[in-house]
Amino acid sequence: MSGIGLRNDISDNLLWLPYVLNSYLLETADFSILDCREPLLDTAETVPLYDHCARAIEKALERFSERGLPLIGAGDWNDGLSAVGLDWKGESVWLGHFLHRILHDFAPLAHMRNDRERANRYIARADTLREKLNTIAWDGEYYYGATKDSGERIGSSANAEGSVWLNPQTWAIIGGVADEERARQVFAVVETRLEDDIGPLLLSPAYKTPDKYIGYLTRYSPGMRENGGVYTHAATWAVIAAAMLGRGTSAHRIYAKLNPINRGRKPDIYVAEPYVTPGNIEGPDSAFHGRGGWTWYTGSAAWLFRVGLEWILGVRPSLEGLIVDPCIPAAWSGYRVKRTFRGVVYDIDVRNSDHVECGVKEVRVDGEQYCTAMGPRAKTLPLFPSGTAHEVVVVLGRT
Repeated sequence: MSGIGLRNDISDNLLWLPYVLNSYLLETADFSILDCREPLLDTAETVPLYDHCARAIEKALERFSERGLPLIGAGDWNDGLSAVGLDWKGESVWLGHFLHRILHDFAPLAHMRNDRERANRYIARADTLREKLNTIAWDGEYYYGATKDSGERIGSSANAEGSVWLNPQTWAIIGGVADEERARQVFAVVETRLEDDIGPLLLSPAYKTPDKYIGYLTRYSPGMRENGGVYTHAATWAVIAAAMLGRGTSAHRIYAKLNPINRGRKPDIYVAEPYVTPGNIEGPDSAFHGRGGWTWYTGSAAWLFRVGLEWILGVRPSLEGLIVDPCIPAAWSGYRVKRTFRGVVYDIDVRNSDHVECGVKEVRVDGEQYCTAMGPRAKTLPLFPSGTAHEVVVVLGRT
């Protein structure tokens, strides 16, 4: 490690390490990586990767307001919020949802390593954070976005511009913060107030007046990039939220709107290449509504691929095995997926003669019934020796 890189006070950067580590473990079950030693920044001391992740989480837990919400610093995932919390008083609601997810994902690893005090503390902190988010951060119909250093809410119904933000709604679902009723309510807000014919906008309506206490996103032209455009990276998270709610038609509709092949069918409007994922598409407040930009944007491309495979087709990893839990339009009759998982090739044939959006009725592996939806192993395929190949039939239907 060179130690060379941009240093900033953006508050979410450090938390992507434990998030990505958890994704790696779900795919590989390679827990030996937790003991890989890497140097700490600005010192020759090396510590296990597990410790690097724990230190990142601990630092995030130190950066809380007196009210019990995470501090935003110089931006959360949205680095266009570059002035919201420069005095370390402004709060981020999205960061709270994200951290809630990470605490629940990391606690089992801590238990596994007999780090029980940390595991128990993380669950307790998550429970407290969830309560704060559902009281302090609730705006009456949805979650507001953040507070400035002054304490003023933004991303709130009280604001004439930027009155509703996408990320606090989708991650309330992904992060497990919203209960079922509230999850459906905030997703309805996404569909009715943020979803455009080009996909879900990052916020609406766009800022038309620069605000030096929010940051550079308010200096973008209205509808451009973070200022009221479709930011593909964040828009893909709406697909996950829809699938988690069992909304297959909604998940596919949003995905199809983001698909550059579909956007490219109107080349005079879209302008960008139809064969590569754009970073953003300009929103309805732009004079160039529908124009793609920042193509060859690998982060957005990876998320678009992942949500299509893992949340619409429903083929995703878990520690126990490969999950097949489709969430598709009811009109689909089925599809096939070939997925290599821990050295095993699964040839998966999904059948939907009942034309449902979700719900696994039966699974057959190599011609033998593996489980029904009522069985304890439903949706998770068995683990086999590496190097083998297996035929899987997944039947969807009402149970």
